[in-house]
Amino acid sequence: MTDHDAQIASIRDMRQRVGLLARQDKAARFHPTVVLMDIRMPELDGLEATRRILAAGNGARILILTTFDLDEYVYEALRAGASGFVLKDIPPEELPNAVRTVAQGGALLSPSITRRLIGRFAERLAVDTGVSARLERLTNREREVLAAIARGSSNAEISEELFIGAATVKSHVSSILAKLGLRDRAHAVIFAYESGLVEAGERDIGH
Repeated sequence: MTDHDAQIASIRDMRQRVGLLARQDKAARFHPTVVLMDIRMPELDGLEATRRILAAGNGARILILTTFDLDEYVYEALRAGASGFVLKDIPPEELPNAVRTVAQGGALLSPSITRRLIGRFAERLAVDTGVSARLERLTNREREVLAAIARGSSNAEISEELFIGAATVKSHVSSILAKLGLRDRAHAVIFAYESGLVEAGERDIGH
């Protein structure tokens, strides 16, 4: 069995286990740090499973596994609080790093893929005035940082763009997440688009 075959077998087993746990609302019992979630599962899809696991409030972080990057289910899972997504053809050696990133509180988003994903689905939605009103909780500088995050900038890039120190950027990011009640950068990106702070296609990023 090749590494790829082993990975696929592991994914199939994971899909069955996650589906069973979510159906029976027992995910909280196992206190997982990261759940690798297949977005399309029989009987209970990954979106609903994501919602149930996050609703349990045990701190589990969700990493979406998908065949297609431009998938509305992926978009909705990110809206529900998933911390990012990877494609099923990810090289086996890269998957552990992806899980570690999410486990350590990071968000796993490819800027170019995220822009296309949000551009395809978020633009269908009118700006939510309730969501938009929450922007008032942020300072002008925090709004600038949030917009930069949504456009795919790293902390180092934001530091250069806004002429502020890296530690200051990190402090702003933490403050933004706390003030808006967001889980991580992935959730912040979705919020920025749905609040109207930035618009899909406003600036090309990635390649």
